[in-house]
Amino acid sequence: MDTFGPWKSRAKSYFVNANESINRSTFGRIFRLRGSGHPDEIRHANFATEIRAGLTTFATMAYIIAVNASILSATHGTCECSNTAPDGSCADPDFQVCLTELHRDFVTATAIVSGLASMTFGFLTNMPVALAPGMGLNAYFTYQVVGVAGKGPVPYRIALTAVFVEGFIFLFLALTGMRQWLIRIIPGTLKTASGVGIGMFLALSGMSYSSGIGIITSGGTSTPLTIGGCPLEDLGVDGTCMGNVMRSPKMWLGIFGGIITAVLMAFRVKAAIIIGIAFTTFISWPRGTSVTYFPESADGDTRWDFFKHVVAFTPIKHVLAAQQWDLSGAHGAHFAMALFTFLYVDIVDCTATLYSMARFSGKTRPDGDFPRSTIAYCTDAIFISIGSLFGCAPSTAFVESGAGIAEGGRTGLTAIVAGFCFIVSIFFAPVFASIPPWATGTTLILVGCLMIRQVTFINWNYIGDAIPSFVTIAFMPFSYSVAYGLMAGLFVYIVLNSLIWAVMRITGGSVEPREYDLKEYWTWKPAGKKPAAFRLFTRDSYWGDKESLHEDDDGFIFPDENHGQPLHDMRGTSSTMEKGPDSIRLTVETPPKAVVAIHPHS
Repeated sequence: MDTFGPWKSRAKSYFVNANESINRSTFGRIFRLRGSGHPDEIRHANFATEIRAGLTTFATMAYIIAVNASILSATHGTCECSNTAPDGSCADPDFQVCLTELHRDFVTATAIVSGLASMTFGFLTNMPVALAPGMGLNAYFTYQVVGVAGKGPVPYRIALTAVFVEGFIFLFLALTGMRQWLIRIIPGTLKTASGVGIGMFLALSGMSYSSGIGIITSGGTSTPLTIGGCPLEDLGVDGTCMGNVMRSPKMWLGIFGGIITAVLMAFRVKAAIIIGIAFTTFISWPRGTSVTYFPESADGDTRWDFFKHVVAFTPIKHVLAAQQWDLSGAHGAHFAMALFTFLYVDIVDCTATLYSMARFSGKTRPDGDFPRSTIAYCTDAIFISIGSLFGCAPSTAFVESGAGIAEGGRTGLTAIVAGFCFIVSIFFAPVFASIPPWATGTTLILVGCLMIRQVTFINWNYIGDAIPSFVTIAFMPFSYSVAYGLMAGLFVYIVLNSLIWAVMRITGGSVEPREYDLKEYWTWKPAGKKPAAFRLFTRDSYWGDKESLHEDDDGFIFPDENHGQPLHDMRGTSSTMEKGPDSIRLTVETPPKAVVAIHPHS
């Protein structure tokens, strides 16, 4: 006889009732949970799932607390050495103390910025996307702009000033609609390819040593990548394994944890990702084992001493509001250089990531935009500036948010829970900073697997769409940058299709590429609301007089003249039609999905 049967039944009933009560409450209505009664309630969103998804997002992002602090500390921040030894090292004991305090400053700053940004973003946008100081952007900030030990072209304080100003420029672009317009004019096939490329980027990250299981490493001068999996002590200075390939116990523990996660996902076990991460993490904490995160070494002892505190709060001493506003002389040139580089890298990186996460969570609209995009971009911009006040590199939407989305996150509650965990981690940083990379590495690989499924929606039928899409997908992981991947794809798309257009114009259309009739339609006059600057100065004449749009109750876009696009030009698509009393609705299945209405009177 099951003694606990009645108890389990009552507990389950209480949990279900509590979950449904929250869904139906005013709180649930704010986030449009299932059963809340909101006209636009999200069918698969419920309170318990959002909490679980938020915990999953945080678990996959928690590494940023330690990694971001480690990367930014390499700049030496505001620490200055007053006594340099003949060999170039610093003999100033106060400098070493400053570096130790600087690292702790960055741990606290990373947690604060990530928590505030994610919670604000989730509440204002109702999107399951978390924000934090960007991986890739922080490396660019450290190694390309400021330089290791501050030996780069731009001083640390001026670089922070550039990041602060960059945020306000992004805010202006968002308020005028330019950032939203930018994402709409990017060809649909490249936007889809960006999501696939981010999936590949996550998978490669999950295979690396820095943020994954370490099964892939640098190939030195012979090959760009090669098989790894060796213990850290067998890694050469060029990143290659000197021996014991595929014999790292930590790698195999990470793989085993990933297999457990995959099996649980196959049986649709809720919290599968959290269970897999927790399983691997708990096994990695005891000292004296071959898989410990705290080995008997100087670095391991430092981690262990920090971990033993469990609860600890470290106030920020050195990097708070450290901007330098004196831009006279050479400082002005340094500032302009840093601002320009951050602008073009960050705007593409964040824009592509936000769109891909919106698409992954099913929030993109027929016009290629997503709900509350202006608020989303404004929030991102504001926290770029706020992050700089805490000494951090630009903040951005995190691709690891895909883990929470895969766990069922559909609303801003997911981001709020993740952000709350970051705030809590300010006081429990020793614990959350001790989640080893091999515990989350296979999670990133699994999320990459889920994101790559949309590769079938790319238009592979026409070479002018297929090659730029492939370049985008390939460049993102191998350049280790979402921004550079999309830039490469756009460059190839513009050059390739411009040359094809020129040949067709010169020959009067007598020479046409193969499968040209399957080309995905693109226009530089995208659907949706136009940027405020264009609407203000052109009075819509720039876009044509017959492009006024309105939405029906389901959020479908109804253009008066089908955006100036004849239906026979919508090539390479499949469609369905529904007859209504006053119009016919045509649904085009090739992404980005378009829905138009044809009125009998027109």
